[in-house]
Amino acid sequence: MTARTVVVAPDSFKGSATAAEVAEALGEGWHSVRPGDTVVLAPTADGGEGTLDAFAVAVPGSQRQPVRVLGPSGEAVDAAWLALPDGAAVVELAATSGLGLLRAPAPFDAHTVGFGQAIAAALDAGATSLLLAIGGSASTDGGAGALTALGARLLDAGGQPVAPGNRGLAQLARADLSGLRALPAGGARILSDVTSPLLGSDGAAAVFGPQKGATPEDVRELDAGLARLAAVLEAAGGNGTLGPIGVSVDEPGTGAAGGTGYGLRVWGATMAPGAAAVADALGLPERIAAADLVITGEGRYDSQSASGKAPDHVAALARRAGIPVLLAAGAITAEPHGFADAVALTDLAGGTDAALADPLRWARAAGAALASRVAD
Repeated sequence: MTARTVVVAPDSFKGSATAAEVAEALGEGWHSVRPGDTVVLAPTADGGEGTLDAFAVAVPGSQRQPVRVLGPSGEAVDAAWLALPDGAAVVELAATSGLGLLRAPAPFDAHTVGFGQAIAAALDAGATSLLLAIGGSASTDGGAGALTALGARLLDAGGQPVAPGNRGLAQLARADLSGLRALPAGGARILSDVTSPLLGSDGAAAVFGPQKGATPEDVRELDAGLARLAAVLEAAGGNGTLGPIGVSVDEPGTGAAGGTGYGLRVWGATMAPGAAAVADALGLPERIAAADLVITGEGRYDSQSASGKAPDHVAALARRAGIPVLLAAGAITAEPHGFADAVALTDLAGGTDAALADPLRWARAAGAALASRVAD
């Protein structure tokens, strides 16, 4: 049996297992069949849930920094941001203002205040640059909550702060950006795989609002709130250091995370394709180039998976390096083109419920199944 170096680089199986857990399980399954192979665990992400964990595993010397923030439903949430050895900080929206933290669907009231508080905590600790992972948002507030936590004042006609969430945007009359914190010296990069604009039929409310409990009528109101936010922020101009805002609501990615992409762009952060930026930061291209095989995967491989998500980017890196790439996914509902082999946990487990009940068991089985089919 020829010994091989196998890089295991899955995304998280959202809602059931982190990328790090999936990578370890796949690696254990592979080793159970091919114990002589070298397995390199390289969990990855595309800016959504699990991005912070992926960095924590891959970057030696990184340190989690606990922070207590206001969750998307208004309750206190214990979270963390990640300090990297080079002075950068990774802040993950899903961990502070994510859909999984909601007590119940709240399309109008959920907010991103906690995400902004975690960013502020990283700045207070001296972060010299920011990597802002914004997938998995619970809200459709256009990043308004995050901006207020960073010093912006969003006011109604009477000069009082509007309520957090999209609901407050209906009363928004004026924005005072004079107290908005400056970006760190090294800037801030938004990590996201979403290319939606802020408004309209392809925008934040229309595409993602229904996932957060919004009815068709709610979507129209949410979109109107985001449009009002954009108009008021544009009218506010800069704060003396930012200059004129000039962020188009049609810019790809401004609709990410319920419009948080737009709010962060107003602050001055730049957009970066999530999967590519995370992979580069983790040194994944170099690891893949030194491998003989690559395994990637995600919870559900579907028609959207080839649109810049983490497994698609990992597969592209492998193909560019001439390395065969294998797919292990919770479920596979679209033809996995370009993979040397593929296996779905639902097939191994005999159904979706069984796979979800013990995803790591079936991830180990998937690793073993792929290893058993590799020709020497």
